[in-house]
Amino acid sequence: MNALNKAQIIGNLTREPELKQTNNGQPVCTFGVATNRYWTDSSGAKRDEAEYHNIVAWGKLAEICGQYLKKGTKVFIEGRLQTRNWEDDAGTKHYRTEIVANDMIILTPKGAPVEGGYDAAPASAAPAPAAAAVNNSADDISPEDLPF
Repeated sequence: MNALNKAQIIGNLTREPELKQTNNGQPVCTFGVATNRYWTDSSGAKRDEAEYHNIVAWGKLAEICGQYLKKGTKVFIEGRLQTRNWEDDAGTKHYRTEIVANDMIILTPKGAPVEGGYDAAPASAAPAPAAAAVNNSADDISPEDLPF
């Protein structure tokens, strides 16, 4: 049986990334991304709607997300959907659907203003490319390889 589980979104970070390590030392980074949909309804009124996505990145990609992303940054995320469930102390079952990121591209140019403030790059720095790609499937990613 063939199956496809793939998610691709472009949006802005809704909160600062949280970089942690599992008990065995594996880096994991979680953050939220908001996407917007715009349309005209049947009466001709312009409408918009926001959708909020929980993102989880692992390994080198988690470290890069924790280092370079901040609230307000526009990103492209590609990954797979995953739903976790757990029971709290009161016995209530909870569900959380997340995108487990495989790839991330920063779409906010270096030095551009974002909701959380300005990038730390000095104004005299050379302009960065409009997008910087990070692929979690590569084993040898280092910050020196990034074009920003």
